Amino acid sequence: RALHNHKHLGLHTEAMTDGVLPLLEKGIIDNSQKKVMPGVSVASLALGSRRLYDFMNYNEDIIFKDVAWTNNPFTIAQNPKVMSINSCLEIDLTGQVCADSIGTRMFSGVGGQHDFVYGSSQSEGGLSFLATTHMGENKIKPVLTPGAGVVTTRFQTNFVVTEYGIVNLRGKNLAERAKLMISVAAPEFREELEKSACERFGYSFMRLK
Repeated sequence: RALHNHKHLGLHTEAMTDGVLPLLEKGIIDNSQKKVMPGVSVASLALGSRRLYDFMNYNEDIIFKDVAWTNNPFTIAQNPKVMSINSCLEIDLTGQVCADSIGTRMFSGVGGQHDFVYGSSQSEGGLSFLATTHMGENKIKPVLTPGAGVVTTRFQTNFVVTEYGIVNLRGKNLAERAKLMISVAAPEFREELEKSACERFGYSFMRLK
């Protein structure tokens, strides 16, 4: 919904969903700048409404490929300025991302998160965005819940986005990452997170403004 003032966007995705439908209908996604399969939107699966399926039906501007091809990081990286967008179930103060489990309870598969994070990092001008929303629950943790799987490692994490802002963890040390992560946590959890960061990182964290 925030991309309607853009133009000449391209779509190379694992999952085609209702969210991109208005952009396709209005020609905002025209795939004209892609180097991999220019002129067509590419996906490996679709999940959405009847309206989405009707739009895709016999639509020559949309092509579905095997997930092993769409999610190949080296295929993704051939397109310039790839902006990968993925979600987190939880993320710790250093940028470790869990996207498949809640503690030891499996919630979903890892999907293409790692593939697109890596692919976008290798793309010329590419960036990676990892998003989460608190919705009354703290999704930014001092450490991941015991049993949680690390889907994206902290050295791969670039931009982290919440409803409270966006931070760039690239090139930051652990204390600096903690400071940035706390700044986009829900306000009611920040004091608790700061206490945990002080205990863990000591002066390295406390000296940061």
